[in-house]
Amino acid sequence: MTPLDHGTAVAAETARLVAAVRHADPALPVPGCPGWTLADLVRHTGSVQRWFTVLLRQRIQEPPRSRDVDLRLPERPEDYPGWLAEAAEQAASTFAQTDPDGPMWAWGADQHARFWVRRMLFETLVHRADAETALGLTPVIEPALAADGVDEFLTNLPSAASFAPGTTALRGEDRTIRFTRTDGDGDWLVRLRPDGFGLDPAGAGTTADATVRAGAADLLLALYGRLDPGSDRVELSGDEELSAHWFANSAF
Repeated sequence: MTPLDHGTAVAAETARLVAAVRHADPALPVPGCPGWTLADLVRHTGSVQRWFTVLLRQRIQEPPRSRDVDLRLPERPEDYPGWLAEAAEQAASTFAQTDPDGPMWAWGADQHARFWVRRMLFETLVHRADAETALGLTPVIEPALAADGVDEFLTNLPSAASFAPGTTALRGEDRTIRFTRTDGDGDWLVRLRPDGFGLDPAGAGTTADATVRAGAADLLLALYGRLDPGSDRVELSGDEELSAHWFANSAF
C-alpha cells in the first residue's frame, strides 16, 4: 500500500469503529484488551490518533519529551464515538498537508512521516477488530490490508521494547520462524540471534525452524494476540517451543 492508501484506510477503519460502538454500551468489557471497556478502547484510539497527528504537524526530528495533548475529551462516554470521528477528520487534514517522504523521527524502522500514518492505521484497525469482537461480531479484514499489517508489525517489532518489554526475550542461537500467508503472496522469515531478532530479507526459500501459516487476517490477529495461535485457523509446524516462545513474548 502507498502512504496515501494508508491515510484513506485510517479514515475507513475509524468510521467502522465508530459505527460499531456508536449505540453500544460504553461499559461493555473488551476481551482483546483485558481490563478495558468499550469506552476505554475508544478513548485510547482517539487519544493515539490525536497524539500522532500532533507529531506529524510538528514534523518532530527527535523523541518527544512530553505526550501531553489537548484531547478535548467529552465528559460523557456516550459522546466518545463522535469525538473519535473528529480525531480522524483532524488526522486526514494533517495527512493532506504532510509529505509522507519527509524525514521525521519515529520509534520504528522507517524514519519518515509515512511511518506514523501506517502505524495509526494498524492501531485503529486492531482496535476496530477488538470492538467488533466484544460486540459478538466477526471482524472482516481485507486480505491485502492485513498482509501489509503483518509486514508493519514484524518490521517494527524489534524497536518496540520500550512498550513491549517481552520482546527482549526474543533471542536465540540463529533460530528462525517463518510467517506465511495462505490466501495470497506473503512470506516473512524472522531470525532470532543472541543479540536480538528481526526480519531476514534474504530468507526466501530458507527452511525455518518453526512455521506459522494462516490467512492474512488471521495471521495479523494472531501476531497481535487477538487470535489463539492454537486455533484451527492457524497452522503451526516445526519447533513448537520456539513458536510458543514467540507468541508469549511478541504481542502488544
